[in-house]
Amino acid sequence: MGNILRVGVLASGGGTDLQSIIDASEKNIIDAEVVVVFSDNENAYALKRAEKHGIKSVYLPCNDTDRTCYDQKLDETLEAFNIDLLVGAGYMRMLSSSFVEKWFGKLINIHPAILPSFKGVDGQTQAFKYGVKLAGCTTHFMDNEMDHGPIILQAAVKVLQDDTEETLKQRILEVEHQILPRTVQLFAQKRLSIEGRRVHIKKGDSWMDLYSIVPDVLYSEGY
Repeated sequence: MGNILRVGVLASGGGTDLQSIIDASEKNIIDAEVVVVFSDNENAYALKRAEKHGIKSVYLPCNDTDRTCYDQKLDETLEAFNIDLLVGAGYMRMLSSSFVEKWFGKLINIHPAILPSFKGVDGQTQAFKYGVKLAGCTTHFMDNEMDHGPIILQAAVKVLQDDTEETLKQRILEVEHQILPRTVQLFAQKRLSIEGRRVHIKKGDSWMDLYSIVPDVLYSEGY
């Protein structure tokens, strides 16, 4: 293990993607640790997950409609914790332009669809109802548009004839729990660079060789 990346996580719900990062950190799979978890939802189970692992949990109430004021509080906390990377893991609140501009390149997000298709809420349900044959998930750098920033990793999941929305969601989620920690590790290894809309990944170790993969899933180069 090299220098340990200090990670902050934004989550509004259950926090299973958060858990995937925590688990990878505790197993020394990634050179990173989650040091603080933020939520705009006081009852988010993600906050309880953080507490169970001795991680600082911060509820930031969003009654204030001024996003800039809200994000200033977020920014101050990130600075106080010396955060190197901020991860959106099921975070349902848009960040302000000034915040994104300050943190661009250190902000990543996971989305449960193959972007640019099916942006926004319930990407898996959108894909299922549309009748796609391939669904999946994407990690990307955040910018000022929703689910829009430069793509880091993607994985394609087959939609089976007998799939329901729920079974498809669960199989996509399993792959999210692989590509999100992998993305954190690529960042920790300083293997990511952004050029316009393209993210270049420097050659190095491959998780295809190191860890088990899900059958019938197509992982993008860099995984």
